Amino acid sequence: MKIIILGAGQVGASVAESLVSEENDITMIDYDAESLAALQDKLDLRTVVGNAAYPSVLKSAGAEDADLIIALTQSDQTNLVACKIAQSIFNVPTRVARLRSRDFLEDERLLAPENFAVDFAICPEQIITDYVVRLIEFPEALQVLDFAGGRVSLVAVRAQAGGRLIDKPLKEMANHLPLGMDARVVAIFRHDKAIIPGGDVRLQPGDEAFILAAAEHLHPVLSEARQHEAPVRRVMIAGGGNIGLKVAATLEDHYEVKLIEQNKIRADYIAGKLKDTLVLCGNATDADLLEQENIAEMDLFLAITNDDENNIMAASLAKRMGCNRVVALINRGAYADMMQGGPIDVGISPAHISIGALLAHVRKGDVVAVHSLRRGAAEALEMVAHGDKNNSKVVGRKIGEIAWPKGVTVAAMVRDFDYVTPIEVRDDGTVDRRMGRVEIAHPDSIIQPGDHVIVFCAQKKLVKKVEQLFQVGFHFF
Repeated sequence: MKIIILGAGQVGASVAESLVSEENDITMIDYDAESLAALQDKLDLRTVVGNAAYPSVLKSAGAEDADLIIALTQSDQTNLVACKIAQSIFNVPTRVARLRSRDFLEDERLLAPENFAVDFAICPEQIITDYVVRLIEFPEALQVLDFAGGRVSLVAVRAQAGGRLIDKPLKEMANHLPLGMDARVVAIFRHDKAIIPGGDVRLQPGDEAFILAAAEHLHPVLSEARQHEAPVRRVMIAGGGNIGLKVAATLEDHYEVKLIEQNKIRADYIAGKLKDTLVLCGNATDADLLEQENIAEMDLFLAITNDDENNIMAASLAKRMGCNRVVALINRGAYADMMQGGPIDVGISPAHISIGALLAHVRKGDVVAVHSLRRGAAEALEMVAHGDKNNSKVVGRKIGEIAWPKGVTVAAMVRDFDYVTPIEVRDDGTVDRRMGRVEIAHPDSIIQPGDHVIVFCAQKKLVKKVEQLFQVGFHFF
């Protein structure tokens, strides 16, 4: 595809890196010539210096024959104007915009073709908030990712002694689960090397395991890899920016929340916006303040300021002072890789969390959802199977008979799924079966037309091969 990316910040750079590796023709626009030069030295792409909302700049970037424009600048207004110009002047088929303000998202008419003409909008702050909330719901997890509208979840956990499956063959997992439950270990990373999770493979303490199950079965399934951790009740947040405020507002109805903000004017503003959160004006790297606010009694510390170094320092200090679990927002991938698993339990990369929502619009075939895993090294996809046995390489065939590339694992299928109807979990924990039937994949499972198939790719380069398998013959149309 010929793709124009507006904005060379952290998210834009991560998106460009991901798409360039898939042999797309990428052009990037930004005001900052130095940032563009650094990206051009590292990646095979074109750059244009200028205002992304100017028609002349878009034209020089090749908008006249572009397939996709992704507007990721820091300015909502620039992103919206660029999308409108891309549609009305250059007739770019698909337009994606990053929007930080909820004002533009609350009325869908604003983004309609006759107005700002945005086909798909992403709000990174909301994506990160949802991601953090899922980590709180599952304190054992390194990542919690949802598919089929939340019907199925994929969880990354660090295996530890005491888990029921430690040192036992994976094929015995079904013996440990309650009747009617099923799950699948779709990938194991040991010392950063991928291990194909065959039935005779045994989990070892320290392994990073990706486990998939129906959402209602997730808690008992996680005990296969590690002991259950106490639920989170008390949360301390460092940073009162857009993300910190949004996370606090989301959590305060269900948890005891404290928020530390260094800027007094901002702290006063936040205090007026929140109902039940204790807002403190101070520095989250101040050991005296943390001790005074009983950091050792906190179940979770979230360092989500705009400064990587402050987040690393604050989270490391909170951990040393006795906080049970610490999570830090870290933009630089090298920092996140270095810190996670040390003093910091989970390092969150905003760019890699946000990128999945974008990738679903770039992938070939009917791709519903994409999640970037292990900082972009791996991917999990939700793809809809189309066609029949005559024109599809996967439909009507047993999973064990399909020539999957090495490193690809089919995790599950969701049948009779309807995205329109909201998911409802009953009081007893079961899910309305009209929401689709989850079938954990086994070698004898047969992929049927319309199935939402969840596929794990241990290496990003395998995605293209999976897309080709799911493409149907021309005569199907």
